[in-house]
Amino acid sequence: MPSSNIFHSIAHCICGPKPKQSKSTSAIEPNITRTMAPIVLILGAGPRTGASVADKFASSGYKVAVVSRSGTGSKNDKGYLALKADFTKPDSIPALFDTVNSELGSAPSVVIYNASALSPPPDKESVLSISADSVVSDLNVNVVSPYVAAQQAVKAWETLPADTKKTFIYTGNILNQAVIPVPLMQNLGIGKSASAYWVGLADTTYAAKGFRFFYADERHADGKLKGMALDGPAHGDFYPQLASHPENVPWQATFVKDKGYVSFK
Repeated sequence: MPSSNIFHSIAHCICGPKPKQSKSTSAIEPNITRTMAPIVLILGAGPRTGASVADKFASSGYKVAVVSRSGTGSKNDKGYLALKADFTKPDSIPALFDTVNSELGSAPSVVIYNASALSPPPDKESVLSISADSVVSDLNVNVVSPYVAAQQAVKAWETLPADTKKTFIYTGNILNQAVIPVPLMQNLGIGKSASAYWVGLADTTYAAKGFRFFYADERHADGKLKGMALDGPAHGDFYPQLASHPENVPWQATFVKDKGYVSFK
């Protein structure tokens, strides 16, 4: 069973005096940015969740940048900026934000982290047979890279107009709340649990600035784990709703297809 791809899908301006027309136009760029289409950056652009989310934001008027291991560094056939990155290497994340800003003309107001990884135990009956190196590698994908992405998002948002809604969405699942007795789930569960904590803390502490952070978790209607039955279009429908900062949706944004946010307490 593949290790990294099994749950890939579950898993502004402050204007100074008006410049003379003959000088550099850089002083008027903030006004240009203010009228530009908003930008969404999707880190982890798989064929289900990532693709559906990208298409939905594009149809809602967003410029789209998608990041995957197969990115080309140029526009794809849908007109999305397709960037390449290895999420086991958190230090590769900042350059993605720089590229989005230079290629699309502004920082992304919506950042979505949709990548995930797990490693199967060599001994299927022993969760502790997974090597420490594999744990570290998967934690980089599930925790550290999204954390760095959130850091970069906050930094980037400071360059956007104050009235722009700024949103970070982490694609999670039930593993931050439930222990599934399957050794295969270990590294994924560790990662989701750790990231759920910092996402919740960030949403609470950055609320005064109007920044929202969501841990998005699709469930079955009865609240059970969706697992490999997760629905890409359901994520595509729900994520733009989160980007509008609905007041009734907390950081732990559990949702059900065709219903949107549903609280499972």
